[in-house]
Amino acid sequence: MPEPVVAPARGLSPHARLAPVGARTWTVVIVLGLVGQLAWTVENMYLNVFVYDTITTDPTVIAILVAASATAATLATMLVGAWSDRVRRRRPFIAVGYILWGVTTASFGLVQPDHTATAAQAVGLAVAAIIVLDCVMSFFGSGANDAAFQGWVTDTTSTGNRGRVDGVLAIMPLMGMLIVFGALDGLTQAGQWQLFFGIVGAATAVVGVIAWFFVRDAPDIRPQSEGYLRAVVYGLRPSTMRRHPRLYVILIAWAIIGTSTQVFIPYLIIYIQRFLRIDGYAIVLASVLILASLLSVLGGRVIDRVGKLRAVLPATAVMVAGLAGMFFARDMLSVIAFGTIMMAGFMLSTAALAASVRDATPEGRAGTVQGLRMIFAILIPMVAGPFLGAAVIVGANETYTDLGIVKQVPTPWIFVAAAIVAVFVVVPMTILARRRDAGA
Repeated sequence: MPEPVVAPARGLSPHARLAPVGARTWTVVIVLGLVGQLAWTVENMYLNVFVYDTITTDPTVIAILVAASATAATLATMLVGAWSDRVRRRRPFIAVGYILWGVTTASFGLVQPDHTATAAQAVGLAVAAIIVLDCVMSFFGSGANDAAFQGWVTDTTSTGNRGRVDGVLAIMPLMGMLIVFGALDGLTQAGQWQLFFGIVGAATAVVGVIAWFFVRDAPDIRPQSEGYLRAVVYGLRPSTMRRHPRLYVILIAWAIIGTSTQVFIPYLIIYIQRFLRIDGYAIVLASVLILASLLSVLGGRVIDRVGKLRAVLPATAVMVAGLAGMFFARDMLSVIAFGTIMMAGFMLSTAALAASVRDATPEGRAGTVQGLRMIFAILIPMVAGPFLGAAVIVGANETYTDLGIVKQVPTPWIFVAAAIVAVFVVVPMTILARRRDAGA
């Protein structure tokens, strides 16, 4: 039997604010959320390292790679989100999408520079191939995860438990990183990229098969009478923005936090390896991820109790404090300490914003709104953030020499730039506070 679905409501009682989450729902959230983030870790971080180590060290190439994949992911989420709303089903999109996602992820290791061509041609062809493959992978991954799975989470949760659910989902990217760092990083260090990508791709595909048997669609997804193309662009219409201004202001706040993190995230492993010269970077990242994840899970219940939007500014302040500390951190212990503060603040702020977006989602539009979420939480941050980070890196002009080749390296100024961007979240949050005080 499907688990009961509680419709979103305002003015909940204290008991409703602690609405339970069923065991099946938790299982699907954790398994699909975690394995999906394993694949995103490979795409968001290790693919950058793969390009840096085997193709080119130009930070602009990494920025282009990130921006192109974000564009493909956003398009997929808009198309699949509206489609899943229209047919009132998420399960087939999740299951088939995860399988295709896994196959394309495994294919990354097949891209290598053509040593029979000139150096410039080899690099150019390899860059073009990796960008195209990354876009295809991102299309399948976002259709399955960002559109169908996230829509399913909205369908099967309520305003009384979304803080906890999104608090757990917020740690999944870091748990995914932790598992990859701990279990598979040795393969990348040894240059065994094909095996590395193959393992993560196979795991993602297997979970797609499992999802077919475990995911149950909510029974009361309301169908939309409008045409498919109108549903795709629903969130882009001025009339929709006028009817749901709160949703868009929350999304703007999310775009600011997301852009802040994308200034440094694509270059983080390279920074720890090449600038700080910390050989045990996997230990550093594992420590940060475990500690920050614990804080995020504990903070999820606090978010449900004190209010999601009220938690955003304090969480962002914690993140900014961590970013400031990272600018000065040079040894392993200080990087762990300030990295934990930085990532905990990031996860708590995004968990609060993600849950707030679900609360503000118009009824029957859970899939469609995922496309909007992708524009603000993924596309804008992953286009603006990496290029800002690349500009900071190029401007700092810090280099090192490897086998006679001069290579650029990220510098601590990426954390200063990220902190400056994060501070701007005060603007949308102030607007929301004024609307709340005015009863809007």
